[in-house]
Amino acid sequence: MKAIILSAGQGSRLLPLTADRPKCLISLSGSSLLEWQLRGLAAAGIGEAVVVTGFGAGQVEQALDRLSLPGLAVRTLFNPFYAVADNLASCWMARAEMTGEFLILNGDTLFEPEIARRLVAAESETRPITVTIDRKAAYDSDDMKVETDGDRLLAIGKSLDRAVVTGESIGFLRFNATGGALFVAEIERMMRSGEGVKRWYLSVIDRLAKQADIGTLSIQGLDWGEMDFPADVEANEALTRGWLAARAARAV
Repeated sequence: MKAIILSAGQGSRLLPLTADRPKCLISLSGSSLLEWQLRGLAAAGIGEAVVVTGFGAGQVEQALDRLSLPGLAVRTLFNPFYAVADNLASCWMARAEMTGEFLILNGDTLFEPEIARRLVAAESETRPITVTIDRKAAYDSDDMKVETDGDRLLAIGKSLDRAVVTGESIGFLRFNATGGALFVAEIERMMRSGEGVKRWYLSVIDRLAKQADIGTLSIQGLDWGEMDFPADVEANEALTRGWLAARAARAV
């Protein structure tokens, strides 16, 4: 299975940390966010990863050249529109990669490997697309909120009515061949209309949820984090320190 990581953005909300490096290269407990992602994918048995780059693309390529990731082939795909378009354009650039079964991962999502394992193991025959979701007591304006009916996705977006919100997307999705074809067709439609330039790719998932049986997979209780604001760096540093401590304890 292939994973596509959307890492083209600079991360302007993290300035000055991202003044001269993309946020996927911010260090967390000695390893970059991107390295944590790739090692998590490798631990789940993913054999191929395509990193969509943009801001600081050369730095990302150099960082990948220094990594040793046995069993995981990693390559990059440059998005020249990263400064003028949102991440739907990154998906449009990577649409030729969206065949067979594949994963899409936000470039600012940190996750423990068990999340990737569960997503890989999720039933893909009846659900063309599966969206990982978490649940918590309250949601803020920046959360990518979801409305569900059981494990079926009804809607996804930041501006959903709080009365219908049942969780939030963590930015990690699985597609089977049918789901990938649906996704690419809608991306093409939105980009041709001009509205796609300033849209998130999850707005495509919201549209598809009105047409197809899109599934959700709860990862409640598992560790993950986003990298959007300076406070997130400290929280993710603590999270990764905990993972390293647990790994060291298991090795004793």
